[in-house]
Amino acid sequence: MLKSNYKKIYSGNQFDVLAIVEKLHAIHIEAIVKDETESGRLAGFGSAIPGIQDVYVHNDEAQKAKELVDTHLKNS
Repeated sequence: MLKSNYKKIYSGNQFDVLAIVEKLHAIHIEAIVKDETESGRLAGFGSAIPGIQDVYVHNDEAQKAKELVDTHLKNS
């Protein structure tokens, strides 16, 4: 199994994901958004939970990014 340099910091609806990614970019953290629904749709498969996306960041930035996510969720 390959070891990843990225850690999932959030999983939720696309509106929260967009807000979180924008806030991460504002503090110079690049995020990767993974959307299994869209990937499955493009491949011809379905998904159990449509509209759920995952946000990943580099391991070195995960702690700072997780704190930002926690603050965002607390204030929304």
